[in-house]
Amino acid sequence: MPIVLITAPYMIPFLNRFQPTFEKYRIELIVPDVRERMEETDLLKYAGQFDGALCGDDRYTARVLEACAPRLKVISKWGTGIDSIDSAAASRLNVRVARTPNAFTTPVADSVLAYMLAFVRRQPWMDAAMKRGEWEKIPGRTLGECTLGVIGVGNIGKAVTRRAKAFGMKVLGTDIIEIDHVFVGESGIEMTNLEYLLSNSDFISLACDLNPTSHHLINAQTLAMMKPNAVVINTARGPLVEEPALIAALQSAQIAGAALDVFEHEPLPHDSPLMKMDNVMLAPHNANSSPAAWERVHWNTIRNLLEGLGIAE
Repeated sequence: MPIVLITAPYMIPFLNRFQPTFEKYRIELIVPDVRERMEETDLLKYAGQFDGALCGDDRYTARVLEACAPRLKVISKWGTGIDSIDSAAASRLNVRVARTPNAFTTPVADSVLAYMLAFVRRQPWMDAAMKRGEWEKIPGRTLGECTLGVIGVGNIGKAVTRRAKAFGMKVLGTDIIEIDHVFVGESGIEMTNLEYLLSNSDFISLACDLNPTSHHLINAQTLAMMKPNAVVINTARGPLVEEPALIAALQSAQIAGAALDVFEHEPLPHDSPLMKMDNVMLAPHNANSSPAAWERVHWNTIRNLLEGLGIAE
């Protein structure tokens, strides 16, 4: 009877719905109490006790994987990003790592557009002023007057580009791999280098994976390249941004604002200066919010687990 450690926070509240499938395949579950993710020390407590894992952004480091081998056969990630899993160690230890690519393209792309609209039309700020008893006409712009820079033109970057073009925006893109010429031609995106993108964009949307080439991509040096009216939008991974450098740039008005769904440390500490900034919009790693998308990912994650355990039909 396979034993599976389930630590995916989006799945745990709905375990009763999935229980018939686990019973069908005679799978026994270990269900720890998880708030956001399991750290290395949390996972080590269960090392050697399970054959498969249904995980979120848990820290499957080399140390954890070595402790779990050779029993652990598969890690099925709920979602797309696998930067929290040491893939090289998993490969060396013959642990299969599975995920659901393109899982949250639509809700995340919509979130980016929502942030841009909020910043140009100023609704959150006008709403707050009205509720303070003020009748203040806060100047706004249209998206068609703005340039968007998309860093990482994968599925989400492409979806953001299509939406932005529908609003009449000029879109600049940059990526470490060559982007399909058909998409470039159809969308009108202008592919360029990072420096040109940063220095010419009103909005900068991070839509790239977290890897050694992108860690702290937004830092003091790259922030200095941005326009004073630039707004940084991060709906990808927190460590793409060096948070102290971003905070300093926001406090000094080096850039105009930020919209952040993800952070270097999650949950965001209550004493973070970001919590008190009027030019920042914050969200609790929730740009993927969509019941329809979640449903697809739930079942894809279970299917990937069954395949990795060698018991799928």
